Amino acid sequence: MVEDVVRPGEQRAAGAGGQPAGPAAPFEGVGIDLVDPAVEASLRSMLAAVEERLRNTVLSADPMVTEAARHLVEAGGKRFRPMLVGLSAQFGVPDRPEVVTAAAVMELTHLATLYHDDVMDEAPVRRGAQSANSRWTNSVAILVGDYLFARAADLSAELGPEAVRLQARTFARLVHGQIAETVGPRDGEDRVAHYLGVISEKTGSLIATSARFGGLYGGADRHLVEALGGYGETIGMAFQLSDDLLDIASESMQSGKTPGTDLREGVPTLPVLYALASEDRDAASVRLREILAAGPVTDDALHAEALMLLRESPALKRARETVRSYAEDARERLEPLPAGGPRRALESLCDFIADRTG
Repeated sequence: MVEDVVRPGEQRAAGAGGQPAGPAAPFEGVGIDLVDPAVEASLRSMLAAVEERLRNTVLSADPMVTEAARHLVEAGGKRFRPMLVGLSAQFGVPDRPEVVTAAAVMELTHLATLYHDDVMDEAPVRRGAQSANSRWTNSVAILVGDYLFARAADLSAELGPEAVRLQARTFARLVHGQIAETVGPRDGEDRVAHYLGVISEKTGSLIATSARFGGLYGGADRHLVEALGGYGETIGMAFQLSDDLLDIASESMQSGKTPGTDLREGVPTLPVLYALASEDRDAASVRLREILAAGPVTDDALHAEALMLLRESPALKRARETVRSYAEDARERLEPLPAGGPRRALESLCDFIADRTG
């Protein structure tokens, strides 16, 4: 899933002793162009309140639970989902206290998924520091993720029954997406359609609810809340798919990891799926399918060859077109929103995706 939105070439640095460097400065490298000073000031104030709410919410009577739960909270990140809550609230009354609560619910839900993801992926590092599962064991990491989900549910109850339903349904979609990814496509199921469905459930769902929460608890009109939810789902899809392309097309550490990492680990991203489904009979396409069909490309020479072939393939071009189509779809979903700084900021995300995709 999309962990955080990062500009090409940017990485989080670790602090002293290899510990996380803490939360990034608001709007630093998130792909949002804030042209309205009033909107920027409002978001800064809101995000500062969210940070305080997060730290207080994860406190536990057990010091170890508090330490483990604060591990990723204090590691920071871009806080993209809270920022989207705050931007969406600009279409109503952005300084409502409920907006801060809604943003904290979304970030806690997101952080909980990261604890679980690291266990499933056996990840040793998260955000430049030792992952929770490496530091405390898989069992502790899973339980801390569950604890954060519980704290998110507790906060959502403060917002009322609708928030509880939305957060629960989003959680259900996240779980369905993870199960679908783990099980893989069923016999006869289109692999590309399956992959897009996984991204919609695992990534699009939470970003959609973030945008919806912002509009809803900022008091925006219902038709604007619906438009924001549709925008969030689509922009989430676009971001995740653009990460797929960066992993193939970047010449440096644009994606926050070594180019071709997904290829080496056997992760079937969109360009790979398009290449495998291709019926092109030219020598390059046939050779690429031959390499990819064998599974994870761990041999250095084959990895370099596959990366080169993918970068020149029709599959990569088709994947770029798919990403741009999602970005343009997201832009169109903003049409019901009034013109102004908040809408321009959301539109800038669409431009950012098109630029980073190439």
